[in-house]
Amino acid sequence: MTWSDLVQIISKLRSPEGCPWDRKQTHESLKRFLLEETYELFEAIDEENPEAILDELGDVLLQVLLHAEIAREKGAFSVDDVIQNLGEKIIRRHPHVFATAGNIETADEVSKTWDAIKKTEKGLAERTSVLDGVPKVFPALMRAEKIQKKAAKVGFDWDEPLDVLDKIEEEIQELKDALQGGIQAELEDELGDLLFATVNLARFIEVDPELALDQATAKFTERFHLVEAYAKEEGLDLNDLDLDGLNLLWDRAKDQLRKNPQA
Repeated sequence: MTWSDLVQIISKLRSPEGCPWDRKQTHESLKRFLLEETYELFEAIDEENPEAILDELGDVLLQVLLHAEIAREKGAFSVDDVIQNLGEKIIRRHPHVFATAGNIETADEVSKTWDAIKKTEKGLAERTSVLDGVPKVFPALMRAEKIQKKAAKVGFDWDEPLDVLDKIEEEIQELKDALQGGIQAELEDELGDLLFATVNLARFIEVDPELALDQATAKFTERFHLVEAYAKEEGLDLNDLDLDGLNLLWDRAKDQLRKNPQA
């Protein structure tokens, strides 16, 4: 199977003699599938499963090829144009590899060079704010982190992680005050400020907030599954237990996982 064979297969799927489902797809209708396939690739990577990674990479590539074929049919561009554009962009943004731009030895230096080159590219030079370029459709945690990083590049940032912790404590107090008022709009506003400040802390201590939250959710899920297992062993119905009873099972699950992380 060659690249050309694969492109022809996608073209056949979209042809009048092809698949009815593939023929009816548009850029808009495919958006959700690209997102789903990307998350499935993330899961395969997290599971360190090479066979699954291989398979999911193919599914992501399928989405790219479908989008490129739809664009070709409309006379906008082809997959060859996508490849050409990507290759040129990679070379242009890596002058330290493909040209004589001096020695760049650290990731920070690469990042600064990358940003400087991006500002000269078509469309990017027209941005009016340092915060431009962060898609509004990003997941909220990711978007917050990207916005904060852009602001930090012009010096609008905290000095130390402890300063961010002080801000988090301030936001917690403001959220407590909002709880006393009980006004939903104020609660949403203060909780948003608290989450935004927490993302700032994650950035300072070099922790991916999306990954950290995902790991915390996975940990909670693992513990709760044990709680359910213990309840079943003892013939208990979780719905009949009060909070104290549930917490006893929860503490038991925590102790078990602490003693045997592989349980």
